[in-house]
Amino acid sequence: MSSVGISMVASTFIGLAMGYYLDRWLGSSPWCTLIFLGFGIVSGFRNIYILTERELKRQQDENSKNGE
Repeated sequence: MSSVGISMVASTFIGLAMGYYLDRWLGSSPWCTLIFLGFGIVSGFRNIYILTERELKRQQDENSKNGE
């Protein structure tokens, strides 16, 4: 579960960096930066959801094995 925070920050910065460099290359400032920053934030929340669901399922499986 410690990777949840890292996942959010990393995906946000990756999206920000991609948008920034695309804006510099295409000269479309600030649109690519904003769009890819949004993609990065959405991706970070998606990763948090997936990691949380996986951990909850693992805990439920562990509890059902211990309860038998």
